[in-house]
Amino acid sequence: MLKLKLLPQTEDAIDAAAQVIVDLVAAQPDAVLGLATGGTMEPLYARLVAAHRDGFSFARVRTVNLDEYVGLDPRHPNSYHSYMARHFFDHVDVAPENIFIPRGEIDPQCAAAEYSALLDRLGPVDLQLLGIGANGHIGFNEPGTPLDAPTRVVELLADTISANARFFATGESVPSHAVTMGTAAILSARQVVALATGGAKAEALAAALDGPVSADCPASYLRLHPSCTLIADRAAGALLHELPATSAA
Repeated sequence: MLKLKLLPQTEDAIDAAAQVIVDLVAAQPDAVLGLATGGTMEPLYARLVAAHRDGFSFARVRTVNLDEYVGLDPRHPNSYHSYMARHFFDHVDVAPENIFIPRGEIDPQCAAAEYSALLDRLGPVDLQLLGIGANGHIGFNEPGTPLDAPTRVVELLADTISANARFFATGESVPSHAVTMGTAAILSARQVVALATGGAKAEALAAALDGPVSADCPASYLRLHPSCTLIADRAAGALLHELPATSAA
């Protein structure tokens, strides 16, 4: 069942999402955490880093990231390997051998198969953190993705590429493909926390919560999860009309 937490300010939403993660790790120090990237997540990771500096430990957690761009070496500043190091891993005590992110520098089909096997070995993710794309994607599962999509190579839609371009230098090529955790794996997590902040996410959030559960908006699949909390600020929730139904349309 999806629970919606609509909070007044962006900072409130970020604090609430960070607290869910801290509470889980405190109760289950060896938890498998599913992690996300993007602008929405940067202040959340800052909160987790601050918690670590205050004495909180992530030493026993195992982490799996949602996705990685095809064609980017882990050392590329816009790879999600680099993003995670810059915003989180370089500042906390997660053991390097417990950090798992899809590989972007090898054959993409091999990378997807390798990551799918890894997820199977680790078992269900204890808590999956998600952002919601402006077009309703979760991970890089774009509109049109079926409910049971596997971990795979995907072609990014033009609006996703455009949204990601702000992270790349002027004139630099923005990747058009990615390896992503599939919707099947995302929805198999024991708990999901989705975070949406800012007015740019309002249309996607309204489609996810007020529209039908359908492939047109993969974020709508979260309404079928038995334990999903969607945390949003007032701006992201500005177009919501009603609490979401839990059955597919």
